[in-house]
Amino acid sequence: QVQLVESGGGSVQVGESLRLSCAISGYTYNSFCMTWFREVPGETREGVATIDSGGSTTYDDSVKSRFTITYDNAKNTLFLQMNSLKPDDTAMYYCAADPGDDMYCYSGADRDEYKYWGQGTQVTVSS
Repeated sequence: QVQLVESGGGSVQVGESLRLSCAISGYTYNSFCMTWFREVPGETREGVATIDSGGSTTYDDSVKSRFTITYDNAKNTLFLQMNSLKPDDTAMYYCAADPGDDMYCYSGADRDEYKYWGQGTQVTVSS
């Protein structure tokens, strides 16, 4: 059984940083496509950063140069380093994973492409 558990969210001021973690267990596929999504109530859940099992990364334009996605194979953990945070970054953040065999793995992929999801962690940025 695949489980994804996010942590690291919180409340910060504009310009500060946070690092989100997504601990993954039970994942036995040889490949992956992993994405950090975020969602604001009443809006569509959007992908912000993606990494595949080859190490390729893509980012939404809104977070490019501020956010960095990484995956630690030894710890089976996905990370999202978020710097220079803005009020518009306020959202619930979710990690998602899929073997990626039948999808185009990039940050704009639809949420329905992903098999496995975490429960979310809240990020609030105040001015």
